[in-house]
Amino acid sequence: HNMSHLPTGADPSKGAPEPVSPTLTAAEKNRSRRAVLFTLLAVFLLGTGGLLYYRSKAPKTTGFQGAGRRGGFGMSGPLPVVVNVARKADINIVLNGLGTVTPLATVTVTTQISGYLTEVNFKEGQMVNKGDLLAVIDPRPYSVALEQAQGQLIQAQAQYKEAQIDLDRYVTLSGQDSISKQQVDAQRALATQYEGMVKQNQGLVDSAQLNLAYCHITAPVSGRVGLRLVDQGNYVTPNSATGLVLLTQVKPITVIFTLPEDNIPQVVKQVRAPDSKISVDAYNRDNTVKLATGTLATIDNTVDPTTGTFKLRAVFPNEDEALFPNQFVNVSMLIDVQRGVTVVPTSAIERGQQGSFVYVVDADNKVAARTVALGATEGERVAVLTGIKPGEKVVVDGADRLKDGMEVDPQFPNQAPGGGKTPGRSWNRDGKPGAADGKPGADDKTGTPDGEHRHRKPSGDSS
Repeated sequence: HNMSHLPTGADPSKGAPEPVSPTLTAAEKNRSRRAVLFTLLAVFLLGTGGLLYYRSKAPKTTGFQGAGRRGGFGMSGPLPVVVNVARKADINIVLNGLGTVTPLATVTVTTQISGYLTEVNFKEGQMVNKGDLLAVIDPRPYSVALEQAQGQLIQAQAQYKEAQIDLDRYVTLSGQDSISKQQVDAQRALATQYEGMVKQNQGLVDSAQLNLAYCHITAPVSGRVGLRLVDQGNYVTPNSATGLVLLTQVKPITVIFTLPEDNIPQVVKQVRAPDSKISVDAYNRDNTVKLATGTLATIDNTVDPTTGTFKLRAVFPNEDEALFPNQFVNVSMLIDVQRGVTVVPTSAIERGQQGSFVYVVDADNKVAARTVALGATEGERVAVLTGIKPGEKVVVDGADRLKDGMEVDPQFPNQAPGGGKTPGRSWNRDGKPGAADGKPGADDKTGTPDGEHRHRKPSGDSS
């Protein structure tokens, strides 16, 4: 009965089948996971190795290239660079220094007599001319003193006249032997004494008249008055340290500035030249705005041994009063002009172990490093004495990635030398100034092979 319930095919002699062990099932799962991980790792290693092998066999590109030849990585072709054309031009030799606006005359107006200030005839900041009445001191005490001196003078004159008449009479009597010579000499001495009294009293009269004139204080020079230092009604004295007002001459005005002592021979040569007139410009503190233009007046006679500089004075008309006394200014002095020299932008100059050099682009658009001798620099332009000729193209941007013989794609920006955009002046493809606001000028007619102007920069570069 019991055997009838056994599963089909089961061997009753062996009893019931053994159940599957749960421990063996977990081990099989762990082995399956490890197999999958090993397979993924092998695939990753094979893929990485294949990629490295492909890159090692792939052709390499040189330079900073990109799609559309705009400077991206990974594409071959000529390297885009920004170029400009060397040209003949005049270049100014300018010496720069630091200066202070110094008036030709700065006067502290003071009184030369004591008294009460009865009138103040100026306003603060007013422009006055030489001789204008500025203030009045009470003149009454000095008028009385003048009358007293005049009275004493009249008295002395009368006494002198009487003594002179007596002297003439004594001289006549002495010739008639009527009086002694001693009386004549005594009368002559008395007349001389009265003559001295007349001169003394005349001096008192002149002094009183001068004091009366000092009651009216006038401007000693033409200029601008400052803040009023005393008010009407104050008692003023000659010993006052502040004075009445400060008067400064502002038209014309001067600037005293300094230059290194190495510039002395150059400056002295120009000063001693016949009909020498050296132009001097004054700029504001940050050297961005030109305030005035004048001429060099003189140079100092000594060098400051502590700073190794010497002083110069320039005179400015200052009609618009752009220069203010004691104002700090930057000075630019035009000392000479070099005519018809080869000029390139300063951004084209590279420095190396052998000195200064530039990259020149030839007719095949290949660059060559060429050593140059530099001359004077003016702003963003520099004179080249030897090494290049007018009309040759020089690289002004992108030279850090160049080597001799490298092929380039020259591009001409409509910008001033050095890459700074300058309204009203640009260098076009022919090396001639262009029109204002970066537009091609009348002489800018050289185009690309397809007939279009090429005034652009490669993306990613900054000139």
